[in-house]
Amino acid sequence: MRSTCPRFKSLGATALALSLTLGGAWGSERSQERALTVERIYRPPSLSGRVPANVRWSPDGRWVTFLASSAGTEVMDLWGYDVARRERVLLLKAEALVSGEPRISPEEEALRERLRVTFTGITSYFWSPSGAHIFIPISGEFYLYEWATRRLTRLLPRDLSRFDPQYSPDGRFIAYVKRNNLFLVDVSSGQERQLTFDGTEDVQNGVSEYVAQEEMDRFTGYWWSPDGRRIAYLQVDNRPVRDFHIPDYRSNSVEIEKQKYPKAGDPNAIVRVGVLSLEEGRTVWMDTGPETDIYIPRVHWLPDGRTLSIQIQSRDQDRLSLYLFDATTGKGRLVLTEVEPGWVNLHDHLYFFKDGRHVLWSSERTGFRHLYLYDIEGRLVRQLTHGEWQVETLCGVDEARGVVYFTATEKSPMERHLYRVALDGTGLTRLSTEEGWHAITFSPTFEYYLDIYSNITTPPRLSLHRADGARVAYIEENVVEELQEYALGPVEFLTVRAEDGTPLPAMMIKPKGFDPRRRYPVIVYVYGGPRAQVVVNRWGGDRFLWHQLMAQRGFLIFSLDNRGSWGRGKAWELKIHRRLGYWEVKDQLAGVAYLKSLPYVDPERIGIWGWSYGGYMTLMALFTAPEVFRTGIAVAPVTDWRNYDTHYTERYLERPQENPEGYRLSSPITYAAQVKVRFLLVHGMADDNVHVQDTIQLVDALIRARRPFDLMLYPGERHGIRGPDARIHLFTLMTDYFLRHLASLKEGGS
Repeated sequence: MRSTCPRFKSLGATALALSLTLGGAWGSERSQERALTVERIYRPPSLSGRVPANVRWSPDGRWVTFLASSAGTEVMDLWGYDVARRERVLLLKAEALVSGEPRISPEEEALRERLRVTFTGITSYFWSPSGAHIFIPISGEFYLYEWATRRLTRLLPRDLSRFDPQYSPDGRFIAYVKRNNLFLVDVSSGQERQLTFDGTEDVQNGVSEYVAQEEMDRFTGYWWSPDGRRIAYLQVDNRPVRDFHIPDYRSNSVEIEKQKYPKAGDPNAIVRVGVLSLEEGRTVWMDTGPETDIYIPRVHWLPDGRTLSIQIQSRDQDRLSLYLFDATTGKGRLVLTEVEPGWVNLHDHLYFFKDGRHVLWSSERTGFRHLYLYDIEGRLVRQLTHGEWQVETLCGVDEARGVVYFTATEKSPMERHLYRVALDGTGLTRLSTEEGWHAITFSPTFEYYLDIYSNITTPPRLSLHRADGARVAYIEENVVEELQEYALGPVEFLTVRAEDGTPLPAMMIKPKGFDPRRRYPVIVYVYGGPRAQVVVNRWGGDRFLWHQLMAQRGFLIFSLDNRGSWGRGKAWELKIHRRLGYWEVKDQLAGVAYLKSLPYVDPERIGIWGWSYGGYMTLMALFTAPEVFRTGIAVAPVTDWRNYDTHYTERYLERPQENPEGYRLSSPITYAAQVKVRFLLVHGMADDNVHVQDTIQLVDALIRARRPFDLMLYPGERHGIRGPDARIHLFTLMTDYFLRHLASLKEGGS
């Protein structure tokens, strides 16, 4: 499959369309076209092809390793790519390590849910620092794969309570968490050693708390020092946090899962940072001050191995401070602080230079996130990047050449591209050339980088590039021949004007066999929440293919990114501060107004659907604009923000005690009695992110208001409803629901 360059076409004063004209089967006529089905989309082999996962460089930069399926299933094997020979080889099949159904601990299951890991087989691996071994944890067992001989040996027998293993920088040990304490194993002898002894069910050592995993993108709770002599770790005291009970009704005796889940306005876990000396076996606690109602989103060691950086975020999230601590005494000093109206967004743009005198940091102080160089005392040296666009990912700092590599939205908020800039702030250059989405991993020497690239028409492919951007080879070109059999429809990117004239990005897929003289039903797909986009030039996977299926069934598919979403600067985000679901819905209604202006849209047959925040938006749209939509489907929606976690909810709404009216006005339950159409509610009963409690509370309000609705619950399913049977059932149900409530109605005006 290949895609041609986008071209612009005029849509008059209200919208500008970027129509992606697709090569191959995309939009072409074929005598043997196949229709997409839910069964085909959600069963293996994936129509997204062989998408590499956990892509890593060997320490010497000579090999690339990654996980991919050898048989087109969800079972991942370990692959390697020889950079010099340009050869790809299968290193290790998962069946050599585990047979039968893989087993994981509840802690590992929760971590995978936070990481959105859906595959099985080999799910993680780590190179030893010397490159002599690859370490593979699987089903509670630890294995070493010797690189020189390709020999596999078991380091530790099965113990499902082990999780989050990490190599020491010298490669002598592997640390891990077991039963809420830190342990390590000697790689040469296999001898296990316990490092902390005060961990309990409520007080955990080396563990990342729930809000850190789900909302802060911090998935570990400990960090090796560069010299391997110390481990910094978090001690998480969950005793102030109330238990939330998640019942499982599938057995005769109902089993209860207990979760430490801090709801908006409630106490958080108390977190402190200690540094454990492996030689002395003693922990020194860092003096972070008397205030304990704080967040610790990031911890990093400086290159000297004696200094620890800790970022501290205030409970109201208006302030983010960077501190440096002496690891031997626990005494610290403030380096810099970011204070912003509304909230401070967290980031991973921190780099300490080997000279011990400089630090790289990013800030949104100009309204857009950019890179800044400071000295180690916190004095600004210079701003490195400028403009009305934002830095996304810090890909690396090549100190020898004086260059910083990063991805950003400079070309378009709908794309991500690789850039470099000199440390003196000159020479900003875009290195990636293909229009779309680029995820970058540099080699240890910065001679090469890996690019996982996709666009709206191209499933992800993995390529090797020189540092100047020149492509050397494809490691996984991922040409999915079967896609050519489905004649998928073209995608148009649009700009729609909000009520106040603000340009809003949107996208559209027209029905198969589109005839502008007809009037078509519309499905609006919405997310609408912060830190996310749906209108992007990026492969959309199974959900995109389901939208294509619905277009083949005669629906027009439409999406719009409202204010409050990601990628367009802080002012764009801040619109939602202290009240959710108001401005987002107003912008979505501007999209509907645009749709109604089109002669080929039936204004009486517009439906809406979304998942998570998109489910919440679906409800807010149905309830607060009851005359606009014919029906909707809300999957895993928040219905009362008092039910959701502290770090996410309070960032936007503050605490319920401080903004009770904002919480009331932001809840779909407040408007439930206003709904006038039948709609479908869907929830996983084991959802530990948005609890099914939200849906049950809304059901109660709808019953009291005597409003019709439909309900589907999935026993044992989490927030993602990821089980293959459940996925097929859900999207079959959704397909039938929209066909019944939209397509079966008589076309208006036709």
